[in-house]
Amino acid sequence: MRVSVVMTVLNEAASLPAVLATLAAQTRPPDEVVVVDGGSRDGTMAALRSYQGPPSLTVLERSGANISQGRNAAIAAATGEVIAVTDAGVRLDATWLAALVAPFEAGPATQAAAGFFRSDPATLFEAVLGATTLPAERDINPETFLPSSRSVAFTKAVWQQAGGYPEWLDYCEDLVFDMAVRRLGVRFAWAPQAIAHFRPRPTLTAFYRQYYRYARGDGKANLWRKRHAIRYATYAAGLVLASLALSMPALWLALITGGLGYLATPVRRLLPRLPHYPPWQWPYALALVPVLRLTGDLAKMAGYPAGALWRRSHKNPLP
Repeated sequence: MRVSVVMTVLNEAASLPAVLATLAAQTRPPDEVVVVDGGSRDGTMAALRSYQGPPSLTVLERSGANISQGRNAAIAAATGEVIAVTDAGVRLDATWLAALVAPFEAGPATQAAAGFFRSDPATLFEAVLGATTLPAERDINPETFLPSSRSVAFTKAVWQQAGGYPEWLDYCEDLVFDMAVRRLGVRFAWAPQAIAHFRPRPTLTAFYRQYYRYARGDGKANLWRKRHAIRYATYAAGLVLASLALSMPALWLALITGGLGYLATPVRRLLPRLPHYPPWQWPYALALVPVLRLTGDLAKMAGYPAGALWRRSHKNPLP
């Protein structure tokens, strides 16, 4: 079985060495790696051209291409029967590709496989952000999980049948593609050992920008309307209760209880990581959790209507 690894890059000169080194260290080497550059200006293309391998690289330039256009170009150029997708900016476990390809090798019925991802923090802030925003493996229901394109594989035939990645969409494109695959009746085999490690955003501003763009992608693609509506309603109700609590102090108990419940999951994920840091930093880490939750929610509440407005003014292939 021939397996092609594909990824897109844009101004990734600093992160390329790590992902290429981990691709070279795979226990099951890829048969080829196809990289599409979307118009880098930081030396990415020079780094790709000078790379000696292994693995051998096929490098395509598509200046101005978004991530969907870049992935589709890479997959179209790939010669493998199975396509494994990852991103620049990650570190891959040495057994990543072997684990991701194993379901295909176990039986010809497999047409897609979902790997997993973990945060790879460089600072305490990034560790807290990873715990706040990323699911743990035990949080995953393999039957409903929509894999990130940091770690996913599918046959080239399925990619063609699904219509490829949605080139009109700049964010959340992997979820829309996953949904198209599922509509074909294809099940993603669960490959939790196919781990891609990636670094969370290093600052609060960068995190806000990231989640704004994610939510804007949701609005463009008409995704998760109920989930976003619940968020707006919850914050509206919270503001009403907070105003009433000025004259009815007993309501503060309801607000505090609800807030603690909302923070329980990220705190549970964070606690096992705290021993890696000095105890005097633990209060700061715990205090960051509500700040990050609020920042992410505000970013989503700003981004979703921006995407919805875009949707109203552009022809969109989704209903």
